[in-house]
Amino acid sequence: MASTEPTHPAQGDAPAPAESEPLLGRPGDATQRPDAPMIKNIFLGTAWISQLGGVLLLAVTWSSVFTHPKLPLVSPHPLLQTLGVFTGLQAILVLQPTNTPRTKSLGQRYHFILHILSFALFVAGTTIIEVNKHANHMPHFHSPHAYLGVSTFALLVLQYLFGFTIWAVPRVWGGEERAKSMWKYHRWVGYSALVLLLATVAAAVETDYSKAVLRIRLWAVLLAEGLIVVGVLPRVHLRKLGIQSR
Repeated sequence: MASTEPTHPAQGDAPAPAESEPLLGRPGDATQRPDAPMIKNIFLGTAWISQLGGVLLLAVTWSSVFTHPKLPLVSPHPLLQTLGVFTGLQAILVLQPTNTPRTKSLGQRYHFILHILSFALFVAGTTIIEVNKHANHMPHFHSPHAYLGVSTFALLVLQYLFGFTIWAVPRVWGGEERAKSMWKYHRWVGYSALVLLLATVAAAVETDYSKAVLRIRLWAVLLAEGLIVVGVLPRVHLRKLGIQSR
């Protein structure tokens, strides 16, 4: 839907619609140009900061797992879960800058595929640790990490179903126009789910296994997660959340 509000063209860039103005910076700082490839979206604006945080989180976790004693029903859990977070981050970053019907449609497909992959990683990681707890007669809920993990997983399932029905079967919500009005809620829940995912990972550092075996530094995880948030937040488009920026 074209906007009649003033735009901010700069240095030869195509004017960006005001409805896509990000939280911080100018519209062009986090808005995909119509002729730009989708791959650029995951580095556009401040996204590279998020990528740095995501890579750091993987490096901290994976290096700890591979340099300490490995358990077949435990070690894959942090590997798969952090990879799931990283993949979910790509799903957010690739869709955030889209602003035209074509780029939005293509971005939604990539968003969907990446989230399906991310969800598969979460399911695999969760299944492995649950099998370990069952085999060793361990309690399923004995730490903040466990409670956060289950709560976040449940929220993600609902979020995936919510987003899929809005996108693929809008008649569930009373038609396409009604479904479009629901997107802002999907975005709100999505950003909330990201925060919960990061909190779950941070809480994992305080589990018995992490303290006794992996010995991951909490400050390193928090630094990585801080970079992820710092990269994602400025690219949030207020009007896509139903908030008027002006």
